[in-house]
Amino acid sequence: MVVSQAHTPLTIDVALSIGSPDVVTALVIVAVLALYWWCWRRSTLSLGRALLFTILGAGVWLASAVSFIGAYADVLFWVRALQFVLLLLVVPFGLALGMPLTALRDAVGERGRRRIDAALRSRFLRVLTSPPVTSAGVLALPWLIYFTGWYETILRNNVVDVATRLLMVAIGFGYFYTRLQLDPVPRRYPQALSLGITVIETIGDGILGIVIWQGPLIAAGYYASLGRHWGPDMRLDQTIGAGILWILGDVVGLPFLMALFARFRADERVREREEDARIEERHTTMATTDTTSGAAGPTPAHQHQHDEPADTGLWWENDPGLRDRFRR
Repeated sequence: MVVSQAHTPLTIDVALSIGSPDVVTALVIVAVLALYWWCWRRSTLSLGRALLFTILGAGVWLASAVSFIGAYADVLFWVRALQFVLLLLVVPFGLALGMPLTALRDAVGERGRRRIDAALRSRFLRVLTSPPVTSAGVLALPWLIYFTGWYETILRNNVVDVATRLLMVAIGFGYFYTRLQLDPVPRRYPQALSLGITVIETIGDGILGIVIWQGPLIAAGYYASLGRHWGPDMRLDQTIGAGILWILGDVVGLPFLMALFARFRADERVREREEDARIEERHTTMATTDTTSGAAGPTPAHQHQHDEPADTGLWWENDPGLRDRFRR
């Protein structure tokens, strides 16, 4: 099949009509979808969550396997790079937005929820889903694939190819699951940390793209053996692929960054409400104390000034842990 595609130029008409019979990946996707929808029907999740999981997650996953992307992934370097970006960044993001663990917890009953929660509290999952581990997986995997013999093995061995693509989806999902924190997670981390990690990963993607762009040809012997006489030469093909890994990787990361900002702002609103409630409770307690001690005489005004700072309206100035640090 690869030989046939190597002699068939990739045009728009061909891209719209050709397919790839990736039966294993298709069966995995169907099984994942069937399980998710079974759980969703028994959960309280919105239809929008289910559609994100189905279209952005499973739909793009299927397209990356059975469309022209799957058909030409072994022929053109840039098509394989496009497939990698979709599987590592787009598909897992869509799956995580569907909140599959929440759907599963809702569907399995009280006993099942206790088991899931116990697993989430385990040390193994706490370490596996920690920011250093999940971020290292997303950052290191492309480097390992492209700069070891792994990449050429993917091109020559269908079993390794399918297994690697499944691994990409799994690693990517673990990353987005722990960064978005929409589902129950073993440990919650501040969204500010996620924003910082995202900046570092953007730099890492850029470095990977530059190294592939300026570096030696990857799997040159394999691509030369195909005898492809159309389209970009091997150097230009690899340059286009480097641009896809770098630029497209950052572009598709923008929705994730926007989601992180939304989560960050939501966390800040929760903290502000908690701080407002704490301040209100303190003022109520002070008023009650003043009323109770009124018979013993009024409390000097200067005593209150020393006991409590003036309420400036800035929550951090009324926070005992931050007041002294940021006192003006």
